[in-house]
Amino acid sequence: MVFLNPFPRKGVLLLVIASMQVRGEDMRRRKHMKVITVADKEQPLLLDCGMMLPEIQAAYETYGKLSPARDNVVLVVHALTGDSHPAAHDRDDEIGWWEPLVGPGCPIDTNIFYVICSNVLGGCQGTTGPASINPDTGHPYGACFPQITIRDMVRVQKRLLDKLGIERLVLVIGGSMGGMQALEWAVTYPDMMDGAAVIAAPGHTTPQAIAYNVVGRRAVMLDPAWQEGNYYGSQGPAEGLAIARALGMITYQSDASMTEKFGRKRRNDQFEIENYLDYQGGSLVKRFDANAYLYLLKALDLHDVSRGYASYQAALRRVKARVLVIGVSSDILYPPYQQQQLVKELKAAGVRAEYSEIESCHGHDGFLIDFPVLRPMVDRFIRSILPTPALLTRHSLFRPADLAYLGARLVTEI
Repeated sequence: MVFLNPFPRKGVLLLVIASMQVRGEDMRRRKHMKVITVADKEQPLLLDCGMMLPEIQAAYETYGKLSPARDNVVLVVHALTGDSHPAAHDRDDEIGWWEPLVGPGCPIDTNIFYVICSNVLGGCQGTTGPASINPDTGHPYGACFPQITIRDMVRVQKRLLDKLGIERLVLVIGGSMGGMQALEWAVTYPDMMDGAAVIAAPGHTTPQAIAYNVVGRRAVMLDPAWQEGNYYGSQGPAEGLAIARALGMITYQSDASMTEKFGRKRRNDQFEIENYLDYQGGSLVKRFDANAYLYLLKALDLHDVSRGYASYQAALRRVKARVLVIGVSSDILYPPYQQQQLVKELKAAGVRAEYSEIESCHGHDGFLIDFPVLRPMVDRFIRSILPTPALLTRHSLFRPADLAYLGARLVTEI
């Protein structure tokens, strides 16, 4: 096993979760999602842990039109439980998790850019992960899936781009775990992009963030329904995953945001904050694989761009792209001092880096809620890295009336 041993005794916290039948390799598919093989027995992927993955499928979605020169590509990378669907493809499509940023007339303008977003390695939304079939056994990998890192995710994305014939990126952008990937891209493939936007993410994960993840993993592993990771075909560890998600949701917010939203209001003999955490836990159980959650949390813990290099500075000196780093003022998961320190270290390494901060009471979730603040930051940075000025004024598919709805909904997609 690649995970820490669970707590010696099970806690008393119980959540009532509706039963869910685990549905095999991925949890849902969309009509615009494509799947491509990026590794096979002839070209397996060597992981940071030293193990090989003999077969990897990558799920991805694209927006806009690729230019004849193939020089207008933006790679959007998602956070922990996100997927390849940052925005709707048309008015009849499901709303995405970064709708106000991606689309016609948005900062990442699909009238100008060809946008690619893929589900990460280890996920459960179409890309190979623990729920995928192990070709050596004919059964789901489960806990036999090798441990992965953020860098491994980036290597899979690079293979995807190679398959698509993409040799250059205008921008790599993401928030939270997506921000870690964006930074890893800039370090691992420094000659491939003009810019990288690292939002609400550090250069390496600190002990407090690791501590949250340790408790989340143990909650899942203490659930008897986890069955050492071999629960496929049964309900799975619904209670444990729901508790882990509840903990995560606490770290994504702040005292001010919780006080504003919930106060001490009660409903159904519970405080509203309890109802909220129950709902968020149950919602994740319906759409996410518990083993994938475990592996991705561990990948967050292992995040350190200096891994494999002589030093942190040696890793950052590899970066050639311009880098925008954005923090959220009330973030308790990856506090803004971490982004400020990253910019300081990048500049010391000779990188053209800049810092912006989202003033927000919403905590880590600010990068999924405070779009009126985030949009101009991203727009300005994109304009600054383009070789020629671009007019980002075309009509957008985003419906302004959806903004309040998005603010409530998108926080469930981290």
